[in-house]
Amino acid sequence: MEITIKQAQSLVDEWIKTYGVRYFSELTNMTILTEEVGELARIMARTYGDQSFKKSDLEKDPADEIADILWVLICLANQIGIDLTDAFHKNMEKKTTRDKERHIQNIKLNQ
Repeated sequence: MEITIKQAQSLVDEWIKTYGVRYFSELTNMTILTEEVGELARIMARTYGDQSFKKSDLEKDPADEIADILWVLICLANQIGIDLTDAFHKNMEKKTTRDKERHIQNIKLNQ
């Protein structure tokens, strides 16, 4: 099922109000976001880096960890009144204006 970013924001908000009682505080959600990014980093370090897996790491799914990160980002956006669709479009415009030639001209990327 495909959904828009706006729909995802609404779904998370509905879920929180139905099952979650209320949003955690913004600071708590920021801490949870950091934890979730750390969990993804651990998987990435073991999958693509030099570290070996521990038994407890083998059950971790990078897709699930990325979805956890997205969930908390949506929670934070909802809490502080950010329309992620609008923010994403503005960010793409900023990146395109700022970086439209930078990466193409980067010798390191064009080897």
